[in-house]
This record gives sequence, structure tokens and C-alpha cells, in this order.
Amino acid sequence: MTDPILAVGLMSGTSRDGIDAALLRSDGEGEIAAGAWLTEPYDDGFRARLAAVIGGRGEVAAVERELTLRHAEAVRRLLRSAGLAPGDVGLCGFHGHTVRHEPEAGRTWQIGDGALLAAEIGIDVVADFRSADMAAGGEGAPLAPLFHAGLARDLARPIAVLNVGGVANVTWIGPPESAGALPALLAFDTGPGNALSDDWALRHTGRPIDQDGALARAGTVDGPALAALLDHGYFARPAPKSLDRDAFSLAPISHLPPADGAATLLAFTAAAVASGAAWFPAPAARWLVTGGGRRNPALMAELARRLEAPVAAVEEVGWQGDALEAQAFAYLAVRSRRGLALSVPGTTGVKQPVSGGRYFARPA
Repeated sequence: MTDPILAVGLMSGTSRDGIDAALLRSDGEGEIAAGAWLTEPYDDGFRARLAAVIGGRGEVAAVERELTLRHAEAVRRLLRSAGLAPGDVGLCGFHGHTVRHEPEAGRTWQIGDGALLAAEIGIDVVADFRSADMAAGGEGAPLAPLFHAGLARDLARPIAVLNVGGVANVTWIGPPESAGALPALLAFDTGPGNALSDDWALRHTGRPIDQDGALARAGTVDGPALAALLDHGYFARPAPKSLDRDAFSLAPISHLPPADGAATLLAFTAAAVASGAAWFPAPAARWLVTGGGRRNPALMAELARRLEAPVAAVEEVGWQGDALEAQAFAYLAVRSRRGLALSVPGTTGVKQPVSGGRYFARPA
């Protein structure tokens, strides 16, 4: 039996709200023990600088360095809060920040300097998690499903784990196809998560989010605008599939007043999830929601209405929703160092299970 490794995972998501850092002790398979975690929010200035390089434009190198140093400080803060030294941690999984994701063209780009991070924190780093999958014909996303499957190993299945970040993605987990095998998995981006609603709220209220869905609750869904949003070629593509944060436009709702636009976007997110469920091999008996969207009661109610199945935040089963994605990259870092798959055909469309990640040793 392989001994578990204490790893730290880092995630900067498409919502551009900050860095999640989490400790996880795992063997990269069935042994998973969550530890301390924290969120390091981005200030408005850095959020704007990060937004300015999306698509690979502007001062990418300078923003990449600043992003990396901010991740290093998040690790130092986490270790101090946990009473740990760098030598107590065996590995760091560093996702970086996605600035471009074009799976149809075989391209994805996450900024973040793994060598600099390893030097700053004194811990070996695994980064560049997506390139090997894309080189092998996969979508490069989503990558958390194997972690979701590890967490859900003792739960009744089929079950769906829905992550509502900037983009929303789902992992459908069925029973194993044979004794000792991985469970049956299907994973894909369902469509927009919070990104469009956040952009709309910022434009019309000056705030970066629609807190608790208050603006959406004050409005009415515009049926023709919702239909126009849903009339996008992505929804007809079979899963697995993935999206860029900016794959959808606000143009179909540009004529609407702020509250109606917010209501229509919230309905769009939920309707896209419900539409995606049609790809499942069997209906999910239960939906567990993670990501920032689980804190929006209006969205959670709309999901429950459209999915016609129990919907709850992941905390209901003891998972840490704010830490889950960071924990996933700690888990994937361990799997990478052990040569285990990070993706399988049902999660990214890759033809066979693929490992990945690039290793950066801490300076001697």
C-alpha cells in the first residue's frame, strides 16, 4: 500500500474572485483526508489586471509573475494557520489561471510559473495539468471528476456533482463497471455558471456579484431572450465537452432592464444544467452543488425546480465547498507524481486514461 502524501492545492477560478488554497492528505486514490484551507481574495486592481490578459492579451508576463507571487503568499498564510513548515508538505498542485481555453482548436492556456512558485514556497510543485490531456485528444477539462469520484465512493449512486463557478460543470458518477475499477463517469461543462451574471451585475450595479440573487429575484425572465441564449451550438454537442469563460454573449439580453436581465441569466444557468442532464447514462438520484453558485438561494431553488431531483450544497455530505477545487488539484498532484490518470474518456473525451502535470522541484 502506498503511503498518503500531505499536499497543498491551489485554484484561481474563472470567477476571478481570488485564490483558494487547501491541504489534503491522500494516496491519490481512495484515501482522502481534508485539512485546513483558506481563500485569498483578489483586490479590485488585480482583478482588473487579470481580466485584461484574458485571451492572452496585454501584459501577460507581468500578471503571471504577480499571480504566482500571490499564490506563494496564500501558501505561506495557509501553512502558518495550520502550524506547518514547508518541509511538512510533500507536494503542491498549482492550477494557475486560465486565460484561454479553445478545445475545438486543441488549445488551452493557464498562466502561472511553477518554477517560481516552487522556489518561493520551498515545496515541490506540479503544474500544467491540462496539456497532456489535450495533446492526447481530450478537451483538457473538467479535471476535478476523479476527485469527486473519490469523495463520493461511499455515497449512493448515480449522483451528480455540480460545480457552479464562472463556468458550470457536472460530474455524473455511476457504479463501478467491475470490481476494483473506477466508477462509471461522465463529466462536462454544462454552460454558464456565475460569469455572465457577475458581468451583468458589475455593469448595472457596480458590484461584482448579484448577492443572493437579489437582483434576479426582483426581475422577470424574458422568454425570447432565454430561448436565444439557449440556441447555441454548444448545447447540441455530445458530452464530454468544455467551454471558455467568455463563450456566451450578453447581447441577447442587452435590451432588458437590469432585474429582468439578471433573472434571465439565472434561468439560463439552471436551464443549461437541466439540458445537460439529458446526456447522463441514467438520471442522477441526487445533485450536490459546489462553487459560489451554491450560496445563491435563487439559483438553488431554480435548479431544484428544473432538475426535479433533490439538490443540496456539498456541505450536506460533509464536503468543504469553498475548498473543493483546490483540494482537487492537491489530489491530482499526488496522482500525477504516481503516474495515475488525471482524466479518462468519460471526463474529457480523451481516447484512453491519461496522466499529466509538469513537475517543478524546489531548489536544493
